Amino acid sequence: MLPIIRGAIVGTAAICLSTASIAVSAAPASAQLMPGAAHGTGAPTKVGNLVITVPWVRATPKGAPVAGGYLSVTNNGTEPDRLVGGSLAAAGRFEVHEMTMDDGVMRMRPVAGGLEIKPGQTVELKPGGHHVMFMGLKEQLKAGETVKGTLEFAKAGRVEITYPVRALGGTGSGGHRGH
Repeated sequence: MLPIIRGAIVGTAAICLSTASIAVSAAPASAQLMPGAAHGTGAPTKVGNLVITVPWVRATPKGAPVAGGYLSVTNNGTEPDRLVGGSLAAAGRFEVHEMTMDDGVMRMRPVAGGLEIKPGQTVELKPGGHHVMFMGLKEQLKAGETVKGTLEFAKAGRVEITYPVRALGGTGSGGHRGH
């Protein structure tokens, strides 16, 4: 790979890892929204058989084009579900991504077909692993603020949540250190 292209890819990955942000949004009538979840208080949110906990976003530097979001999803049902999409009011595009090591180089790529959450499984979206990417940020995400967006699941549907924005270098309440 040409050094300039490789530098751009590595630089973009570094921005993605250092400027994490996420949001979850709108629930269908069949979804149950647990108290406090829509206000960024850390209360779990239930949609269908899924329970979403510990959502957060990291503040971004001014002008950052991307942000990554983190949360945990537990499937209490008997059928698998998939995180297939979502949105953030402050971003133009949403993707589910994974990080992998390839010959000592951290690589990031979209997860084709969405992220599976098997019955009885908890999937953590965290720095250095699976995470949500918001691309084409329209504004800076500032520590202490909250952001709203959506998560879309194949079976459970769409859910709204407000995510707290943590300081650069901050961690989610799950104790995972950000990049």
